[in-house]
Amino acid sequence: MKRNAFETILGALVILGAIVFFQYSYKAGGMEQSDETYTVSAEFSGIGGLRAGDDVRISGVKVGTVQDVALNPITFLAQVTLLIDAGIELPLDTAALISSESLLGGLYLGLEPGSEEDYIEAGGQIEYTQAPQNLEQLLGQFIFSMQDKDSDDAAQ
Repeated sequence: MKRNAFETILGALVILGAIVFFQYSYKAGGMEQSDETYTVSAEFSGIGGLRAGDDVRISGVKVGTVQDVALNPITFLAQVTLLIDAGIELPLDTAALISSESLLGGLYLGLEPGSEEDYIEAGGQIEYTQAPQNLEQLLGQFIFSMQDKDSDDAAQ
């Protein structure tokens, strides 16, 4: 009987430890979204694989999430709506660029704040944007530049 009580208490402690661990990981990993946010939008000529729920970061620190991705029917550009934490003020000349987390994929939207004194208001738009680099195009440019170099060397 003592053994069953010991196993029950030990099991409860393990479960409690797991709950505390996951709660700490959730908070430390920045996965919780602040209750206080505001929206801004940005238009891109291409978004690669960016989708709703991806991170918005400044200097690698998560400051929001991508709320929505849609096609602007007038400009035919990708309209990206961002939820930004309320404590973050973005200067008017902030730039937005879509970056890859690693070679294996995973995109995030990076913000590079400018030096303007005035800030983008809630519902405002980021004017300076850069679409993600296409890996196939970069490799193609590299290969063709190497071929051009080889043909120049052979001509000499």
